[in-house]
Amino acid sequence: MLIIIVTILSLFCCNTITTAKEFSIKEATICEIQLAFKQNILTSRKLVEYYIEEIQRLNPILKGVIEVNPESLSQADKADYERRTKAPGSLFGLHGIPILLKDNIGTKDKLNTTAGSFALLGSVVPRDAAVVAKLRKSGAIILGKASLTEWASFRSLTLPNGWSARGGQGKNPYVLSADPCGSSSGSAISTSANLVTVSVGTETDGSILCPASFNSVVGIKPTVGLTSRDQVIPVSPRQDTVGCFGRSVSDAVYVLDVIAGIDYNDPTTTTWSKYIPQGGFKQYLKPYGLKGKRLGIVRNPFFDLLNDSNITLDFENHFQILRREGAIVVDNLEISNVDTILNPNKSGEAVAIVAEFKLSLNAYLKNLVVSPVRSLADVIAFNDKNADLEMIKEFGQEIFLASQATNGIGETEKAAIGNLETLTTQGFEKVMRDNELDALVTPGSVVAPVLAIGGFPGINVPAGYDSNGVPFGINFGGLKGSEAKLIEIAYGFEKATMSSAPQRATRVGPRCSFGFAPERIKVKILRLSTRSPSSAVNGGRSCRNDPPSSPSN
Repeated sequence: MLIIIVTILSLFCCNTITTAKEFSIKEATICEIQLAFKQNILTSRKLVEYYIEEIQRLNPILKGVIEVNPESLSQADKADYERRTKAPGSLFGLHGIPILLKDNIGTKDKLNTTAGSFALLGSVVPRDAAVVAKLRKSGAIILGKASLTEWASFRSLTLPNGWSARGGQGKNPYVLSADPCGSSSGSAISTSANLVTVSVGTETDGSILCPASFNSVVGIKPTVGLTSRDQVIPVSPRQDTVGCFGRSVSDAVYVLDVIAGIDYNDPTTTTWSKYIPQGGFKQYLKPYGLKGKRLGIVRNPFFDLLNDSNITLDFENHFQILRREGAIVVDNLEISNVDTILNPNKSGEAVAIVAEFKLSLNAYLKNLVVSPVRSLADVIAFNDKNADLEMIKEFGQEIFLASQATNGIGETEKAAIGNLETLTTQGFEKVMRDNELDALVTPGSVVAPVLAIGGFPGINVPAGYDSNGVPFGINFGGLKGSEAKLIEIAYGFEKATMSSAPQRATRVGPRCSFGFAPERIKVKILRLSTRSPSSAVNGGRSCRNDPPSSPSN
């Protein structure tokens, strides 16, 4: 049986490793790591030790990891023992593979779950998040918690992407002065910089797709409800989803296969789990997955406002590759009222989420076994009392204050949610169905609000580098439950465009002067502000050599 499994993996995943010299942990895929395990070239302990050493070496610069799990080595030893004794499930998948969790995903162990804030330091969740329980059951090693933009970018308008009081300022591993994006910044940074094999993040609006694009990793944002949000610090139950990052489409899909599924603590999963295919999503990792797929391109505004000739040229080349691989490219489409959708104040997204945040966060905090704070009001008071620690003077907490001023879901909020549903039906859903599209193709994460307000899935795949060497991605977005098609498309694109990546930065460079965050959920609460749709590609940043004030940790 072992020989059969190894042979199958060798045929469909990667070539067999014959000597230790041929294997390198750096950039290794899950399949390659599993083969190294089977051929006794590598152990989970050696793998975890390697990542811990890399975290110690690079994290003082990149700040992608907020905590290392003190139990990670013991988990590695357990995985190695199970592999030696050929325990069920120990010879494939995520078994023995280290994974980082965004620091808003609850773990009932020695790790903290704080959303990057000191206000939640020492809090205790009642149980592992459902996605964590699934990861543990698969044999994955919880390496630690990844940093993030504090409170998933929902504290203030000026909070820098990748910054949290506990984690400091996360850095883009390709160009240290570039935007790492957020809010799942640490998950993307750490995966990109080989501080871990794969990672888990969350998205409300752009928080997986944007950092995946900026850090040149694959990011999968699932249909809302495909993965459980139980014991995940919330922003909006209507839009929140738990997804994953990998350095390849296949690695990210292996994680999705584990974390997707029914959880009765999150009733939404009982509806959308029906879209999980028997045998999992990995069966859709097909090299020729693009053949026959209908792909839509909306140039205005997504492509028309690209202001880098390198990006524009690369995408025109990518369109040709899509056609060459057998895809039917339907060009020059339009999404009705797209400018309204991309403006969270006009669409109603801001009104809805600001109210939803208070309700959902209060419920989460009330349910904690131990917590220094029990409500949003408590968090605001903590920040005021610890203003230096949380850098309130520098970055504020105006979104918190706006949310605290709400009073549930009233007529205004219901009208806003209704408008979002109408915009979705008449916009994205209509263009997809009228043109019989399998996916919409867009640059970077500019499409994030379109997908977010309807709970739609998206996959961001590395697609190139701008004139400054900053990565950008290509996004494939689809209707609810279309993950299987999106995986075929993303994997087919990846296989058709694979090329060696530029060397990632390993030394400190100039930082960015932070103006505003590209993640769309960071909205102007006090006044309407229409932003250019290209800002999510450009990052909304003006880089310079004089760094802004930030904590030294």
